[in-house]
Amino acid sequence: MEKRMETLEQIKETLRETSKLVPDIVRVALGLEHHYQTVELPHDDGCVKSFAAAFLRPQEQEQEQAHGDGDGEVQQAVRMESASCYVPDHDEDAHFVHDAAGVVGVADGVGGYRRRAGVDAGAFSRGLMTSAFAQLVTAEPGTPVCPYTLLERAYEETLESGAQGGSTAVVLSLAGGNVLRWAYIGDSAFAVLRDGRVVARSVQQQRYFNAPYYLSGRRGDEGMTVGKVGEMKVRPGDVVVAGTDGLFDNMSDAELEKVVQIGTALGFSPKNMADIIGGTAYEMSRCLLKDSPFAVEWRKQHENEEEHFYGGKVDDITVVVACIVSSDS
Repeated sequence: MEKRMETLEQIKETLRETSKLVPDIVRVALGLEHHYQTVELPHDDGCVKSFAAAFLRPQEQEQEQAHGDGDGEVQQAVRMESASCYVPDHDEDAHFVHDAAGVVGVADGVGGYRRRAGVDAGAFSRGLMTSAFAQLVTAEPGTPVCPYTLLERAYEETLESGAQGGSTAVVLSLAGGNVLRWAYIGDSAFAVLRDGRVVARSVQQQRYFNAPYYLSGRRGDEGMTVGKVGEMKVRPGDVVVAGTDGLFDNMSDAELEKVVQIGTALGFSPKNMADIIGGTAYEMSRCLLKDSPFAVEWRKQHENEEEHFYGGKVDDITVVVACIVSSDS
């Protein structure tokens, strides 16, 4: 796995910037309070831990409400309020948000193309997201958006442009008043959280460990035929988090739940939530003391080898947060 080397001072500077995005209670809740010597808690450690625990205590009333996907309930028209955070490493991710159309998208250029002379490994992801967004801009307002069709057309346009490389991708759209639809390929992923708990999650598509399916610049490859689609009903208060593997390789569903629970309790805006999730994922990617989901899976796949992978996985990190709110608000 190729890694870009940074000096200690560069790492510390980036960490200082992302550290500003992460509240102490989030860092403590995820076990990152002593992460690097550049991070210091300005408050009493015990007090902050108690404060974090109070936000994470299960609420019986909330748990009773967190059932199903809304069947049997009065349907309520909803809309998206979205924002994003991008923490680059090789700078090969791309994304867009379009609240008026109720659509968000994320793509991750395949890093393996980095090794080929003259190939920009981020060109294909940028082409996909640029094309998809352009289609939304020129579409008739109020036209329902099919994520699969949008991504398929973006793929064809990116192929026609001559872009080399490849990219994983996920697109989600809000249509039909309260139905969230999605299409994705590879390990660009999403989770839907209700009352702070994951109620829907994309399934990682891989040929084998750390080798995801992706949309390729070579004609004749599978293209969108291996893509996954689905839909579910959503309601006000639901939170949709989409991201590249830089997010989900470093943060487990349980950890994402904790951040969203705290963020919801504190009234974070979508931008606040995206920044804090992105900053936290960055800290976890650099942490050698706390295992990431990627490290855990790496050791499962290489249990007979002498060398082992520990800590986080350094990568581009893209986070898109879409809060579902009432259309009347």
